[in-house]
Amino acid sequence: QLQASGGGLVQAGGSLRLSCAASGRTLSRYVMGWFRQAPGKEREFVVGISRSGGSTYYADSVKGRFTISRDNAKNTVYLQMNSLKPEDTAVYYCAADVTYITTAPQQAKEYDYWGQGTQVTVSS
Repeated sequence: QLQASGGGLVQAGGSLRLSCAASGRTLSRYVMGWFRQAPGKEREFVVGISRSGGSTYYADSVKGRFTISRDNAKNTVYLQMNSLKPEDTAVYYCAADVTYITTAPQQAKEYDYWGQGTQVTVSS
């Protein structure tokens, strides 16, 4: 089970840190990703990280502002979001993939397990 947390309401330019904790699973066995879905839009890839944490992949829209990291000892993945914009407003989901090792897929269908989502709202 994946549990996402850390969402909230923040002003534009502000920061939030999301966490995704795994229970009953060893997170180091999974490539992890964060996706987001805004109202009326499809779920989109935000960022992914390899099993070891050595490789990360970012959507162009968040490069330079968001940082993904993982602490396998704590079974947790983090998403640090800085310089937030109103267009970042969405429900953010963490996801785990069992197949890949050193790369993170950008298609939602590739991921096997999903957290429940946490709402991020950025006001202008």
